[in-house]
Amino acid sequence: MNQDSFTEMRNAVQAFHERFDMEGKGGHDLKYRIALMVEELGEISAAVTKGKGKEQIAEECADLLILLLGTSVAADFDLNQSFWKKIRKVVERKSKMVDGTIRISEFEA
Repeated sequence: MNQDSFTEMRNAVQAFHERFDMEGKGGHDLKYRIALMVEELGEISAAVTKGKGKEQIAEECADLLILLLGTSVAADFDLNQSFWKKIRKVVERKSKMVDGTIRISEFEA
């Protein structure tokens, strides 16, 4: 298994969903999945603000990535394709300093 492959990661998450019958047991409900992602963001935030080490932060980020990949399984969309389409747009944006922090967003004129 190529552990650097996006497809392999998605396939592993899909196998997890199938193993536990996520679709049949409500695990594909998008509102539920959003709530889980918010929970994981909170765990990332807590790891950062409490000064946890890089390994703990990475583990919490991995949890969020697994949920994002699972959402692509649940909602049946190609997250890999969506990523590349979006990153092409993002890299062309202009940056702007807002309250001392760089922002790269679609700013209104």
